[in-house]
Parts: sequence; structure tokens; C-alpha cells
Amino acid sequence: MNVALNYILNRGGQVVYISSRKLSSTIESKIVKAKKYILHQHFSGLPKQSDLKLVEEKLPNLRNGEFLSEAVYLSVDPYMRAYEPRLKLGTVFIGSQIAKITDSKSKQYPIGKYVVGQFGWRSHTITSEEEAKNPELLVNVLPDFGKLSLSLGLGVLGMPGNAAYFGFLEICKPKEGETVVVSGAAGAVGSVVGQIAKIKGCNVIGIAGDDEKGKWLINELGFDHFINYKKPNLHKTLAKCAPNGVDCYFDNVGGEISSTVLSQMNLHGRVSVCGAIVGYNANRSTLPTATITQGFIAIKQLRIEGFIATRWRDRWMEGIDQNLKWISEGKLKYRETVTEGFENTFQAFVDMLQGGNVGKAVVKV
Repeated sequence: MNVALNYILNRGGQVVYISSRKLSSTIESKIVKAKKYILHQHFSGLPKQSDLKLVEEKLPNLRNGEFLSEAVYLSVDPYMRAYEPRLKLGTVFIGSQIAKITDSKSKQYPIGKYVVGQFGWRSHTITSEEEAKNPELLVNVLPDFGKLSLSLGLGVLGMPGNAAYFGFLEICKPKEGETVVVSGAAGAVGSVVGQIAKIKGCNVIGIAGDDEKGKWLINELGFDHFINYKKPNLHKTLAKCAPNGVDCYFDNVGGEISSTVLSQMNLHGRVSVCGAIVGYNANRSTLPTATITQGFIAIKQLRIEGFIATRWRDRWMEGIDQNLKWISEGKLKYRETVTEGFENTFQAFVDMLQGGNVGKAVVKV
């Protein structure tokens, strides 16, 4: 059985099958062959090329209310590694993409428009109007970015940008003059969080693992301090950068880095947990350990809250519009790491997991 679109993730992270109709046995006048990466075996440690298979399928002709989209940019993100164990073998690997509608029997999604959606790592996708309404598929006609690249719909003007906008402002609720620490600060989300914190008048400390990334954070993005976590004495360096303690922590990494930050937070500090990339490539039986944090949390009466960006699905365009406005005003900058070629998607994914990207990592199909 060939499938046009065979999964989405629901709020619990489980896989839901939504479309799997058989190809017509009649001769079709227009055959579209889609390439797709399917999960062949579950990851163990750092993903291997053999864990995925690149295969082709013939797509059926469109039915009324359906549209065909062709991938232009694919996204590679840390969350994909964390969600992978929940995927069923044989399904298309997850991920967002920017795609151009090349054929359509839908008035809502006409030919020539660009859409962003959780179509996964595939070159062509058939979607129905009903499927597109599902909030977890996140299918939207791409807003007009003017002269900006369409790829930003996967980054600062897409899910990572909204994770930064809502996850920081709604959970940390920063106040002018407060000290904010961002881990994974040179990534797609962290780099935006730090800049929003500066817009709000905060003192911002970015943590990353490369001095060149640190120069970008300080010299171009306006962070006040940079800490290379790979160098010794993280605890002392953080205390020097934040002599009056930390008020807000945006956590992308987890592990000992986060334990160190929590130990230096102020009374009633706020922590927004976006991810825990330090453990994504570890086997479940050998997850990394870190200093116990419950004592710091209790004594300082910290508020710690995790989130998934789709929580604010009903306000989605608010974040995109605000980030676009800040870009036009020169207050918000971005960088992309672009890999060319659909066949190089897996390598782009692994490079990102190992910290090889600055800003958002995308694949130009």
C-alpha cells in the first residue's frame, strides 16, 4: 500500500495515522514519484545512515479538496531525535518543510502558493483540506516575507521563532534589568530568545560550546556575556557574569549545565524548559547524570515549566508577525546553516545534533 501522508504527532507525542489510500489500478495521466526517508530501525546513540531508508513511491491522482505540494526547504531540529523512539518503523521521518503547491483541487490551497507543514522528510505530499485543519500538522499558507527567504518559515519566522517568543515571554515573563541565561544560545531557538531578552531590557548571558559562536552572539546579536561550557569552571564563570544571580533561565540542553545555572538563580526565578539536547543521543539505560537540583528549586522557590510551541497554536501568527516586525526594525537578526540537496538531509540532521550549525539548520531541496 502506498500512502500520500501517513503520520502526524499528537500532543502526547504519539503517532497517528491519518491517510493511507491505495493507488488507483487505472492508468494515470500524470504520475508523480515522491522520495521519502522512512524509519528503518530505531536510533541507538547518534543516528546512523542505515537507520533510515530513502525510497520512492508513486502518488495517486488528486481527489476533490486535495493539493500536491513539492518540498523546497526541509527542517532538521533537535526535537526529532527526542521524538524518534515514539515513531513506528516504516513511517516517514518527521519534520517541517516549506513546500510549493504544484497541483490542486482545493480552492483554499491554490497552485503556486507556498505552505509550511509537518509533512516529514519527503519530496512530494498530497494533503486534503480536512487533514490540513489538524492543529498538529500545522499546515499554513506561508505569509508574505517580502524580500526575505522562504526558509525563514522554518526558523525565526516559524516554529523555532515561536518557541522563543512564546516560551520565553509567556513562561519567564522577563522584567527590565533582570539577568537572563540561555543555554544552546547559538541555536535556532536560543539565539532568538537572547535577542528578545535584550529587546525587553535584560542582561543576557549565552552558553554554547564554541568560541566562534560566542563572537557571533556578542558582536552581532548583542548578548552581554558568552560562556563556553566546554571550558573549565563553568560555575565560577557564571558567577562572574551574573554577580547578582540569575532571574530567568531558558533551558535548551539540560544536564550539568542546567544544574549549575539553577544553583545560582535568585528567589522566585523562572525557568522555561524547551529541550534537553545533552541526552538526546544517549541510550535510555545510560542517560547522563547531573547534580541534584531539588534543593535549589525549593530554597529559591523557583518556577520551572516545560512547553511545546504548539500550545500557542491559536496565537501562532502573533509570534510570526512580531518577529517579522523586529527583523524589519533591525532588532532581531538571524543566521541559517543551509545544506544543499534532499539526499543530504540525514547528514544535515547529524551535523546539527553535534553542534555543527549556527542558527537554524535547513536543507534546500
